[in-house]
Amino acid sequence: MQSLRSARWLLLALIVFIAAASQQALGQMPAGTARTGTFIWDGAHWVPASEYRVNFPAPDAVDVAEPGAVYTEEAPPPLPVYEQPPPPAPNLIWTPGYWHLGRSGFYWIPGAWVPAPFAGGLWTPGYWGWSGGRYYFHEGYWGTHVGYYGGVNYGFGFGGVGFAGGEWRGGVFAYNTAVIHVDRHDDRFRGAVFEDRERVDRGVVVNPNHVAFAGGPNGIRHDPTPEEAAAVKETHTPPTTFQKQHIETAKADKTSYAKANGGHPAHLAAEKPLAEEKHAPPPEVKNVQKVEPKVEPKPVAPSKVEPKPVAPPKVEPKVEPKPVAPPKAEPKPAAPPKAEPKPAAPPKAEPKPVAPPKAEPKVEPKPAAPPKVAPKAEPKPAAKTANKPAPKDEHKQ
Repeated sequence: MQSLRSARWLLLALIVFIAAASQQALGQMPAGTARTGTFIWDGAHWVPASEYRVNFPAPDAVDVAEPGAVYTEEAPPPLPVYEQPPPPAPNLIWTPGYWHLGRSGFYWIPGAWVPAPFAGGLWTPGYWGWSGGRYYFHEGYWGTHVGYYGGVNYGFGFGGVGFAGGEWRGGVFAYNTAVIHVDRHDDRFRGAVFEDRERVDRGVVVNPNHVAFAGGPNGIRHDPTPEEAAAVKETHTPPTTFQKQHIETAKADKTSYAKANGGHPAHLAAEKPLAEEKHAPPPEVKNVQKVEPKVEPKPVAPSKVEPKPVAPPKVEPKVEPKPVAPPKAEPKPAAPPKAEPKPAAPPKAEPKPVAPPKAEPKVEPKPAAPPKVAPKAEPKPAAKTANKPAPKDEHKQ
């Protein structure tokens, strides 16, 4: 009887040993995960085994066999909540903060404004993805479209799907003020802002617990959209040299580690933008630049051109009075014709000098009149003096 019991215990121990060896070999069920029949318990839900790897994507940006791949069996801490500083200059792209892994555990890399390495460049954030019982880090990259980043909601336009924080319009990056705070009083951003709340809502993956990883126990469940899957296959530009320096700076800061700050780092966002580093644009950008400037500047141009067509009406009234002024000025030249008769007055004045000769004959007879009066006056006194009778006396004698 005792030997039978011993055999049973040995058989049970052998079964447990084989199960443990299989689990370790497969590496599919980390702590907190159990498997029963054709279903897998991920710590929160029962998932069909056939759909387990479909719902929980394997790494695509980082090959697990690639030397130097960053991975861990510990899940990263939740994402901290913080405020994004406004862009200090135009054409800067926001790169959200995230947890990275060092020898002393997870450390926080502050979010930062970064100049795109080429016009039309967009940033796809890195993310942690669960696969094969481990959490692998998928490094971020630059491209013409935002690719898959695990559905992790980093905020500030990176709601989990795509990017809603802005868009390139020709060679200018326009910011969506529905999610990016821009100083509208800054003339440098004039014409480079718009507001589209619907776009923000479309790209949000609900993440109330601020989970920082995709897949695995309690991880984000989001399959790549066709657009995200296509972006993964495009040509990518790795982080710039200044982005890598930014990572090393955070890594050297002991206060940035979760073990030191309890998952609440004090330095959440960079105060200044990173330096610019130019790279040759990928082939996709050339195609985008040939098409976008022809299509997108048209909606932008109206805003700048509309005031110009409006200005002419304001100028036309000013020009119209000018043609009206000449008619008013014409009467002024008409005044000279009125002045011409004035010079004609001198001819009327000429007859005035002719009049004096007519007056002279009138004056001359006046002095001639006295001689006529004198003889008349002279006989009258002679009659009174009785000079006439004297001759009469002579005849009588």
